Amino acid sequence: MRNGRGDQEDAPNGSQVQSVDRALSILEILARHGELGVTEIAGELDVHKSTAFRLISALEAHRLVEQLGERGKYQLGFGVIRLAGATTARMSLPREGKQVCRRLAAELGETVNIAVLDGDAIINIAQEQGTSSITAQNWVGRRTAPHATSSGKVLLAWAEDDELAIVLAHGLERFTEHTVTLNAMLNTQLMQVRELGWAYTTEELEIGLNAVAAPIRDSGGSVVGAITVSGPTYRLSAESFSEVAEKIMAGGAEISRRLGFHPA
Repeated sequence: MRNGRGDQEDAPNGSQVQSVDRALSILEILARHGELGVTEIAGELDVHKSTAFRLISALEAHRLVEQLGERGKYQLGFGVIRLAGATTARMSLPREGKQVCRRLAAELGETVNIAVLDGDAIINIAQEQGTSSITAQNWVGRRTAPHATSSGKVLLAWAEDDELAIVLAHGLERFTEHTVTLNAMLNTQLMQVRELGWAYTTEELEIGLNAVAAPIRDSGGSVVGAITVSGPTYRLSAESFSEVAEKIMAGGAEISRRLGFHPA
């Protein structure tokens, strides 16, 4: 008779949570031991071998676990490194981007921010105010709607399908008469962002506020942040977007290099 976690079936929701818990436990076990076989992992979890194999297969499909040749042993996969790298990059963004943001804010005279995607919102994690800002807002720590911001559109353009689905599931709230509220229109804009390499918004979050943003990539090439310049419509006009975008993209590329990204 088994004890500990056991292998007893719970209610559907409880069973799903239990499976997730066991899968995470496998990652922790392999982190401690380096490499183990299915039988050894099953023993650590106190589950049947078939259950352990099913969980390992799911982790292997996401490259979080990999098999060592034909030896029947498993170890942590490169998917773990990818996830860790993304987290490290996000944590390093304010430090690595500070100098670039400061230079761009001085050059453009407008506020420059760095933002990351956090569930159904973006959160600004760094800011440098421009010399011509009169009543510039402090956006650091503020959560805003991705579909109504240039940085949000950059992050959504390169987001995973499930991340985009979270945003769309919450609905596209209208903030001004210019806010995009239709999924189809947003998807069209995101395709354009990927083609251009940058995004813009014209009074979509606030009347009188325009913005231009570009992606920041980690060492693996994944978009982990966005650098954006925002300012009043009479200074940051639609006619200036292309010129400003070149500078913002160069700034995003520089921060990306600082994070270890070197395109082929």
